[in-house]
Amino acid sequence: MSQYYTSVDHFVLVPAILLALFGCAVLLFDFLLFPEPRQRKYLVWFVALGLVFTGGALWRQQHFLSVQKIDSITAFGGTLTIDGFALFFNWIFLAASLIVALISYKYLETAGEHQGEIYGLILLANCGMFFLAAGTDLITLFIGLELMALCFYVMVGFLRGDRRSNEAAVKYLLLGAFSSGFLVYGFSVLYGLSGSTKLAAIRMALESRGASDPLVILALVTVSVGLLFKISAVPFHMWAPDAYEGAPTTVTAYLAAGSKAASFAFLMRMFMGPLAPSRELWEPLLAVVAVASMTVGNFAAITQSNVKRLLAYSSISHAGYILLGLIAGNDTGVQGVLVYVLVYVFMTMGAFLVVAALRRKEMLGEDLEDMAGLVHKSPGYAFLMLIFLLSLAGIPPTAGFIGKYFIFLSLIQTGHYVLAVIATLYVAVAIYYYFRIVRSMFISPLTDRAPAATSLGLKLALAVTGLMTLLIGIYPEPFLSLAQNSLLR
Repeated sequence: MSQYYTSVDHFVLVPAILLALFGCAVLLFDFLLFPEPRQRKYLVWFVALGLVFTGGALWRQQHFLSVQKIDSITAFGGTLTIDGFALFFNWIFLAASLIVALISYKYLETAGEHQGEIYGLILLANCGMFFLAAGTDLITLFIGLELMALCFYVMVGFLRGDRRSNEAAVKYLLLGAFSSGFLVYGFSVLYGLSGSTKLAAIRMALESRGASDPLVILALVTVSVGLLFKISAVPFHMWAPDAYEGAPTTVTAYLAAGSKAASFAFLMRMFMGPLAPSRELWEPLLAVVAVASMTVGNFAAITQSNVKRLLAYSSISHAGYILLGLIAGNDTGVQGVLVYVLVYVFMTMGAFLVVAALRRKEMLGEDLEDMAGLVHKSPGYAFLMLIFLLSLAGIPPTAGFIGKYFIFLSLIQTGHYVLAVIATLYVAVAIYYYFRIVRSMFISPLTDRAPAATSLGLKLALAVTGLMTLLIGIYPEPFLSLAQNSLLR
């Protein structure tokens, strides 16, 4: 029996096991121990405990790699690999899950939804993200993707009495299933070409066939469609604005940060692994998609009055920026992608947390008008939002500047001067629409004097996101070193 499940397999799988067990336990505790809405705040601490245990398991894996001086641990016959890349993303997923869990209780209480299932879904979605970062097999990656996606389909429609939430969930589900169909078809073509589902074997098979093989082109196109949908890149972005606006704001933060980070981990595993021999085909394809994403995302954001939709189009433009690092393809570019994803998670989640704090039972707090004069009634929230917006725009000394700097540097190093110029010009466009929010908070007269929501979890979450957004910008060296040690080789 041990040959099917070895101690190495168990050691690699422990974080996913813990996430799955705690996720199922939360669902049982919610039903059996905490039937009253007011009691469900205790579930938050149980979720936090589960994430701490998972963090301990990740630390043990990282310590083992360091002590043994090895690059990776492979389990289950090559279907899972723990390396610096997988650990880097899993720490990001863990942080995003903890932040969302801390703020979900107060937000859902305000929204009139007290269901404890949200905490189980957060943990199970994180479990799916683990497999997206560590998977080195098509089947493992697809199972992780669908586990994560199914959890998000439910979470987006979690406000059952809200028509916008229901509509957003249905759109997200239908378009998500459509993109998964493309992805599975592409995977089937890759399996047919190589006779294996292992990424390493597929890469060898594609190298022997050459990039001009029609079946290789078919596999590349169909897989790309599925992956680009997951990161909400143009022209597969149409789900993002509706899903971001309709979902509970805490779920929107998780969707924009955790889900996008996991999708980029998946995309990098594919494009830098089995699809690497076809680089001459997918590099111009991604260049067109990146420019289109920056164009549509930035110009569509200008016209938005709903802050969540504005940030949704902003996230589309950020997907374009991140793709530029992959297009550059050198170590600086890949390092830039990792750093950009890291800073994107904290600055994006922080911005959505401020929006969540403005919600009250009689007001959604999502429009620019709802933020009018925020500095007069909640100066802390206003200045934190200013920090997050400066970072999203890429203004020093915030973390967003570091991410954009490495992306631009990699483009210059590899001779992609036109892309570098276009990306730089779009920074100016982004500054314009981000400062529409700043103008509303600091210059517009105060229209609503009711205090913004607050809780211990919200304060902790905003403190962490704000601190990280500034710390990475002011003292980036340890984070750059971490990203450098996490490059895919």
